[in-house]
Amino acid sequence: MKTIPNILSVLRICLVPVFVAAYLLDGNDIKYFAVCIFIFANISDILDGYIARKYNAISRLGKILDPLGDKLLFFAALVCITISRPVLIWAVCALFVKEVLMGVGALLIRKKISVEPLSSNWLGKTATVIFFAVCVLLLIFESFMSDTLVTIFAAVAIAATLAAFTLYLHTFFTLFKNRTHT
Repeated sequence: MKTIPNILSVLRICLVPVFVAAYLLDGNDIKYFAVCIFIFANISDILDGYIARKYNAISRLGKILDPLGDKLLFFAALVCITISRPVLIWAVCALFVKEVLMGVGALLIRKKISVEPLSSNWLGKTATVIFFAVCVLLLIFESFMSDTLVTIFAAVAIAATLAAFTLYLHTFFTLFKNRTHT
């Protein structure tokens, strides 16, 4: 379905390899270009959500593309930062496990109780903002920070993400319990 929100989501997904390539090239100017790509991609996320809700352009495809674009972009940013700061491998692993569990949960909800995947909640949106801010800080200033400070920033982002995940888990188990008892 060709809607502006879906086009923006596809654009965001297409920007992921561009971001990674720019980040991995040598030179500060190109790193700042990568940061600009990252920021632009996140602005497109806000814009596609706003347009989808305001103009009732929410689609099944969009419900898949939008979170996929977000996850790919944040995962790519964290992996890029981890390449220069291997101390953050734990954060990549935690994010990967969380995303796999959320994917499995979404499939279970869809298959077992025929409900659309859970939409984002206030804590998920807050965690996304925190993760975005931390990624921007690390992408720009990571070379000036100690491993300890980089780890603290990453821990804040991962903690926010895991808190949101905990709320999703609660919602998931409540839905599953209510649907299986009826």
